[in-house]
Amino acid sequence: MSDTVLYDLTDGVATITLNRPGAMNSLTVEMKEALGEAVRRAAGDDAARAVILTGAGRAFCAGQDLREHADNLASGKGLDGTVRKHYNPIVEGLATMPKPVLAAVNGVAAGAGAALAFACDLVIASEKASFATAFTKIGLAPDSGMSWTLQRLVGRAKAAELLLLADPVKAPEALELGLVSRLVPADELAPASVELARRLAAGPTRSYAAVKSALNHAATHDLTSSLEREAVLQDECEKTTDHRNATEAFLKKEQPLFEGR
Repeated sequence: MSDTVLYDLTDGVATITLNRPGAMNSLTVEMKEALGEAVRRAAGDDAARAVILTGAGRAFCAGQDLREHADNLASGKGLDGTVRKHYNPIVEGLATMPKPVLAAVNGVAAGAGAALAFACDLVIASEKASFATAFTKIGLAPDSGMSWTLQRLVGRAKAAELLLLADPVKAPEALELGLVSRLVPADELAPASVELARRLAAGPTRSYAAVKSALNHAATHDLTSSLEREAVLQDECEKTTDHRNATEAFLKKEQPLFEGR
């Protein structure tokens, strides 16, 4: 894996770190390919029961590397298929991963960088964080799932405002709007995100996967279909070791020990 993306697995938590701090973690082709690899690795690793996505340095991710993009424009490559080739699989991988994914946003999250955070299940942000859709600032359409995720977080009217005007949203407003789950002082972001991820990693992983699947299905289906999807998922969870053990622990008035299976 490229050193532009770091991967660490400790205590059941896979931490994926965007690692181009000198360029505010803006995304080159090399970095997008490495990030896609890291997301697939985390999804397929049974030892990784929760995932943190974060950025090195003072930014979370400033989005597409515009220097590389300008070179592509000059050479006639344009976007060079990167939306379908890179961004779409990465975002879908985060959103559908069968385990909880936490974005730890330490600074600027702009364009595709903000979209990466919005694709995660939980977002914990530093008080120094800010979010910007950014796409219209350079005459582009939204990508990386932002047209889908943003309006589900803040409603269509506010999503349209954020996408059309592309004004930065500072951390306190982001919390108020529902773009982030929790807000912490900058020096507490790393320990707070690890603590939350470890709590999730010690939980019922298959149950968490079912929650994600149910929410994703219900977002685009009617009530009847969503009820049936819940029934299917419940049947699957009922067969897990975690459910049986937790039920027995409840009857014994003990704390359950979840194994993630």
